Amino acid sequence: MRILVTGAAGFIGSTLSNRLLARGDEVIGVDNLNDYYDPTLKEARLARLQAQARFGFRRLDIADREGMAALFAAERFDCVVNLAAQAGVRYSLVNPHAYVDANVTGFLNVLEGVRHHGGHLVFASSSSVYGGNTRLPFSEKDSVDHPVSLYAATKRANELMAHSYSHLFGVRATGLRFFTVYGPWGRPDMALFLFTKGILAGEPIPVFNEGKMVRDFTYIDDIVEGVVRVIDSPAAPDPAWDSDAPSPATSRAPWRIFNIGNNKRVELMRYIRAIESVLGRQAKLNLLPMQAGDVQATEADTSLLSAAVGFKPDTPVEEGVRRFVEWYCDYYKVTR
Repeated sequence: MRILVTGAAGFIGSTLSNRLLARGDEVIGVDNLNDYYDPTLKEARLARLQAQARFGFRRLDIADREGMAALFAAERFDCVVNLAAQAGVRYSLVNPHAYVDANVTGFLNVLEGVRHHGGHLVFASSSSVYGGNTRLPFSEKDSVDHPVSLYAATKRANELMAHSYSHLFGVRATGLRFFTVYGPWGRPDMALFLFTKGILAGEPIPVFNEGKMVRDFTYIDDIVEGVVRVIDSPAAPDPAWDSDAPSPATSRAPWRIFNIGNNKRVELMRYIRAIESVLGRQAKLNLLPMQAGDVQATEADTSLLSAAVGFKPDTPVEEGVRRFVEWYCDYYKVTR
């Protein structure tokens, strides 16, 4: 297939693009290479892609209306995977406009491109949309009307915007709620990266809610496998959808939502112990209160994804952490 991947220099976008290229797809990558975190890491991810024959790159911000319209007018895509976004719950507290620009305006430009030029859409949502929900595991059939951060609100907006385009224009759209993605080439603002860097430097690592946090940590290769299977299975209307008892997970329109998570609750302290074990060093903990916009626990019900595409993530956190630490030490030339 010919696939557009936005956010192609990002953590998930670059790993997905590599996987698609390896199986023979042609990939056009879009990224603005912004400085939310160190652009040299983005450039290194991009260099791996540009070394491959079937990859083309456009430096472009998805919030650029004219630029995106020109891209879609000049190209034809079988599928569009939208992974470009302003990420991070905590950063949304200090720079909210960046989230509306990238996650709302930018996503609208992607929707318009698919509407006018075809292809089916796969887009990143987030486990953060579950917001104030506390019943675990989170199901796509649960209410997601109480976001606790602007980041979460923009991701929920993406789901609703995609549904309206599916209903009005027949755009086939699948949203994927990612649960705490980690692994090699990961983001420097994520816990695993920060913890590994801090432990190696002998510095205290920030542990929010005094470590009383639970996350459904999902290894990057499992995320990518789920995305690829969804790419190969475009959304279709649900013939069983009932407007008198509407399911939030499907629709009469060709739209659907899936969780992609490991379907396991992992305590934050277990995560830290896994890093300590691989590094052979003990962490110094800076125990902090819960941060605004954060939630105490997440866990994904992945039964709908499994039923639809026959896949369920299952990489143990200890194995995923080991692979990340090996990559980190190799990439940054660090001796354990």
